Amino acid sequence: MPDGTETTPPSALLAALAAQRLLPVLRSPDVTAAVAAVTALVDAGCRVVELTTSTPDWEHALAECRDRHRRPAGEEGGAPPLLGVGTVTTAEQASAAIGAGADFLVSPWPAPAVRAVAARAGTVFVEGGYTPAEVADAAGRGPAKIFPAHVGGPRFVASLRAVLPQASLIPTGGIAIEEAPAYLAAGALAVGVGSGLPEDPAALARLFGGAR
Repeated sequence: MPDGTETTPPSALLAALAAQRLLPVLRSPDVTAAVAAVTALVDAGCRVVELTTSTPDWEHALAECRDRHRRPAGEEGGAPPLLGVGTVTTAEQASAAIGAGADFLVSPWPAPAVRAVAARAGTVFVEGGYTPAEVADAAGRGPAKIFPAHVGGPRFVASLRAVLPQASLIPTGGIAIEEAPAYLAAGALAVGVGSGLPEDPAALARLFGGAR
């Protein structure tokens, strides 16, 4: 993490996700678009956002978002948003994300190299998996991403939840916003949504305003 930046405890991320229920997963065409998307979400009340390494120059996008939404010393008010990096699959990406100020890392599949970097830095790692064994392994260490969730659907999440009742599960991949309630009812902590987020500020506020 950058000098003077404290790591985010897992409990803080879990609490924010439990309140928010939707996790925006941003795959932006460039830095400007990424910063604009994050700003719009934060203005709408979103407290947790995931940028991805598929965004060109994603490190600079994350660093700019971090600078823009950092609360000045001595200023009162709520905590700044939690900004994470997804599609992290290598140790190099993990180190770069942490260096740019990521509060958490997300992988689409089991990623031992990323896990090791995150553990050394004390950064929360949401490790991906799909099979019951992969999800159970990831859930034994922290929140687990189910990917690609649309393949199994809500019934698959419910089946995993039945044998992993204490797990924090975040299904992601091919899920439309209108389908999110079914995944939440199946036991998901939150649902990753990569597309279909409204552009209208009022519509965004209706989605995230209750998570302020």
